[in-house]
Amino acid sequence: MRKCFAEFLGSFAIVFAGTGAVIVNTISGGAITHLGISLTFGLIVMAMIYALGDVSDAHFNPAVTVGFFLARRFPAHRIGPYVACQFAGALAASGTLRLLFGNIANLGATLPRGSNLQSFVLEMILTALLMFVVLSVATGSKEQGLMAGIAIGGVIALEALFAGPICGASMNPARSIAPAIVSGNLRSLWVYLVGPLLGAALAVPCWHGTRSKQALKASFNLTEEEVSK
Repeated sequence: MRKCFAEFLGSFAIVFAGTGAVIVNTISGGAITHLGISLTFGLIVMAMIYALGDVSDAHFNPAVTVGFFLARRFPAHRIGPYVACQFAGALAASGTLRLLFGNIANLGATLPRGSNLQSFVLEMILTALLMFVVLSVATGSKEQGLMAGIAIGGVIALEALFAGPICGASMNPARSIAPAIVSGNLRSLWVYLVGPLLGAALAVPCWHGTRSKQALKASFNLTEEEVSK
């Protein structure tokens, strides 16, 4: 229950701060700026990793949870509870923001600036890069360590900086689905569900291909025969 509650809190904080920055930027006439929004997302993720990484592994993202599972670093029976709490935390955050500000800027929902295909490919690649970094710096299934929070938060801010104006740079189905549901704008929602999940899956063989047999044995808990295969 502590792990699930930590995933709920972390997801709430990320959606509340990140999409809240989008809303406040709209209300204030651009006072926060795109740079500020990108940094807000990166910094809140970094803060939550350091605050809760030793409790729940600090996923806060269904795509990351699925990626760890595909990498054999997270048990299947914990996927459902983790994802449910991630969505619950995100929905609670979007609901709170709507009560505070009303339905401003679609509550920070991610929407394609161009075509759905363009944003879909961007979301897939962005999430693959994020998941690759997560797998590289995480310990087991935990996004925890001296540099893990900085590396992961930095990648999120970086990707939001250059891709945010086009696709929203969600990389997180919970972060996109919650404001879409609460605001009532479900347009192109499949992009932000399918894209990140495929991207997380793509990152696993990429990470696998850059690691030695010894590193794979330690990370995946494999035998020599399984590593050879």
